[in-house]
Amino acid sequence: MMRLPKFDYRTPRTIAEAVKIIGDVGPDAQFVAGGTDLYPNMKRRQQTPGTVISVMRLSELNKIDGDGKSGLTIGASVLLSDICDHTIIKRDYPVIASAARTISTPLLRNMGTIGGNLLLDTRCNYYDQNYEWRKAINFCLKKDGDVCWVAPGSSKCWAVQSSDLVPVMVAIGAKFRLISTLGERMIDAAGFYNDDGIDYLKKRPDELLADIHLPPTDGWRASYQKLRRRGAFDFPVLGVAAWIRCGTGSGSDRVADAKIVLGAIAPSPLDVSEAARELIGQPFDAEHIHAAAEACYVKARPLDNTDFVMNWRKQMAREYTLRALQELL
Repeated sequence: MMRLPKFDYRTPRTIAEAVKIIGDVGPDAQFVAGGTDLYPNMKRRQQTPGTVISVMRLSELNKIDGDGKSGLTIGASVLLSDICDHTIIKRDYPVIASAARTISTPLLRNMGTIGGNLLLDTRCNYYDQNYEWRKAINFCLKKDGDVCWVAPGSSKCWAVQSSDLVPVMVAIGAKFRLISTLGERMIDAAGFYNDDGIDYLKKRPDELLADIHLPPTDGWRASYQKLRRRGAFDFPVLGVAAWIRCGTGSGSDRVADAKIVLGAIAPSPLDVSEAARELIGQPFDAEHIHAAAEACYVKARPLDNTDFVMNWRKQMAREYTLRALQELL
C-alpha cells in the first residue's frame, strides 16, 4: 500500500489568507482542491510538499457567474460534475460540458475541479510509477534523475500534457486569473502552457488560479474528441479541440476564423495553424475538412511515452480531427 508522506494541512477562509500562507511558507507549500492528481503523486513521491493548502472552502472559487451571451466566469474550485450539469454551460458552452464529462469517472468528477484539470501535472510512462519502480531505472529527468528515457539524447523532458479541458480552453480563447500577494494578473490560456514536461506552466508557485473567463458566445462553435483505451476513466492519449466561426450574410457558408488544438501528444497543447489555414476563407465542406485533418496528421509527432503505438496515435490525429470538425457541420 502506498501511503501519503507527512505534511501540514492548512484551510484558509479567504483568497487573501491562502496566498499569504503560501507566500510565507515558500516553495515547500502547494495548493490543493479535489486532490485527485496531487495526492496520488504524493503517494508515489513525485511531489512532496511539506505544507498543503486546501482551497475547496473558498467561496470565491466555487461560483459560476455570467449569462453566457456576454461571457462566463467559472471559479477554479467548481467541481467537474457541476461543470457537466450546469444549465448555462450546457446551453452556451456545450464543448466544455462534453469535454468535462469524458474526464475520469463520476466518482472522481465529484471530487476533481476544473482548476485542477487545467493545472494537471504532465504524464509519462516512465514518470507515473511508484517510487521503487522509478528508482530501479535510476529515475528520470522529470523527477530525481538526469535522463529522459523517452528521448535519452534530449535535454528536455517530454512528459505530455494530458488534460481534456486544456485544448478546449486554448481553442475557444479562455483567460485565466491568477492571484498572489503581489496582486493579480490575467493570462490567455494559449500562453499559459510551456512546451516542457517539467516547467509546464507559466505560473509562479505562489500564484493561485482563481477563475476561468470564457469569451462571449458570439457565433462560434466548438467540439472535442478524445482517444483513450477504455471508454471511461482513462487519460487521453490524443485530444482534438476544434473551433470555428463562420461569416455572416453572403459569406455565411465560409469559415471566417478557425482553430484546431491537439492535446496529449506533447508537453503543451499544440495549436495547428496549418489546419486553420486550410479552413479560413473556404467553404466549410468535406474537402476542406479533410485538408485540415491532413495538416494535423503531418504536424502531430507523438512519442512512445503513453498508451498505444505512437505511429498509430499519429494516424488517429487525422481521424479524430475529422470527427471533431464533422461534428460541427
